[in-house]
Parts: sequence; C-alpha cells; structure tokens
Amino acid sequence: MRLENKVAVITGAAAGFGEGMARRFAEEGAKVVVADLNAKGAERVAADIGEAAIWTQTDVSQRSEFDEMVYAAKNAFGRIDIMVNNAGYTHRNGDMLDVDEATFDLITSVNMKAIYHAALAVVPIMERQGGGVILTTASTAGLRPRPGLTWYNASKGWAITATKSMAVELAPKNIRVNCLCPVAGETAMLEKFMGADTPEIREKFRASIPLGRLSTPLDIANAALWLASDEAAFITGVALEVDGGRCI
Repeated sequence: MRLENKVAVITGAAAGFGEGMARRFAEEGAKVVVADLNAKGAERVAADIGEAAIWTQTDVSQRSEFDEMVYAAKNAFGRIDIMVNNAGYTHRNGDMLDVDEATFDLITSVNMKAIYHAALAVVPIMERQGGGVILTTASTAGLRPRPGLTWYNASKGWAITATKSMAVELAPKNIRVNCLCPVAGETAMLEKFMGADTPEIREKFRASIPLGRLSTPLDIANAALWLASDEAAFITGVALEVDGGRCI
C-alpha cells in the first residue's frame, strides 16, 4: 500500500496511460480523482475503482476547469498529495508545415499550458500541507524526436524543461516534480503518432525499441507509482525514460 492515505488527481485518466495510473494508484491505497474531457470514460473508470475514486469532466486547457477539479478533489477527499499531468494531444505524423494553427494551439494548451494551470491550482495547497508530488507524462519525443511529429516533440521537450525548473524552484516547499518519458504505446493516440496503423508501420516502430515491443499502460503506471511514492522521496527533476531502451 505504497500510496495509503494519499490523494491523487490524474488528468487524461479515462483511457490509456492515465487509466492505468488511476487503477494502479488505487490498488496501492490512494484516493483517486479521475479527470478527463471524456466524461463517460472518466465515469466508467471511477465506477470500476469504486469508493476510492471520483470523476470530473475536465478540459485541461481551461484554468477555470482546473479550479473546479481541485474543488471536487478537496470536497471529496480533503487534500491533494499527487498531481499527475497526463492529458496529452498530438497532430498526425507528417509534414510540420501541414499542421494547422488550431491544432498547434491545442497541442500547446494541453501539453504545455495545462502544466502551468496545474501549478497555479495545486502548489499553494501542497505548500500548506507540507509537501506533495507533481508528475507529468512527457515523452521520448522530447528526448529523441522522431521525424513527422515536430510540434508534438517540441511540446514534450518544453514539458521536460519545465519539470526540471519547477523541481529546483519547488524543492524548498518539499514538492517533488518529475516526468515520465514513455515510448509509443497502445493508446488512442498511437494511430496519429504512426501516421497510419498498418502492420508494416507498427513493425517499424517496434524495431526502434531494443526490448522489441511498444509500451503498455501498466509499464507507465508502475513507473508513475514509484515516482509518486515515498520510495522516491529523494528523486526530483528527473525525466524517467520508460522506453524499452529507445533513447539509448
């Protein structure tokens, strides 16, 4: 029960990596706020977890919805110990000049600005409580970019730098800040990452990963669990590669 008596807010938790984290955190004793723009998916995940979870429909690009999410978390569980910025968005793999401005703006709002919104919403709470953990799902794309995903890659590089800077600034408040760098995995965004979902393209992606497979939600959830737990009490400012060796 590595997260016993902890309260975790997880965005993008209706599916994929976020759902994996929500379920794994609850297994280890956490109370979980399942936040997602997809209300039906968030409700399903929270219902499956049971009394240890609530759900909120949250658009992470909007500060007001962050405030509503935080209010729901505190109203239900009284505190927030762990904030996971997991919600993400990407353009389709292809020429960087073909990405329209609206898509670019959505990528920066979800992958970048939401981290700012989260900090404004939860840092004061964590400081009053004596500490906390902020965890962001970045990507190997921010460390070893693949062609065709330029603007997505850039947003994840920003998230990694923000993580490191936040870690230094928030350390005196006993708030640890880390990020995960997963390789491509079996999530709803995989088809966009690849450009098209064919056996040939899947094999091309798998061939770039030394351990020979894509990541899974459980892979990412287990890494997130460790970083969020007291076992990682002396770990901050880390961009942890969960990538089967992709970044070597």
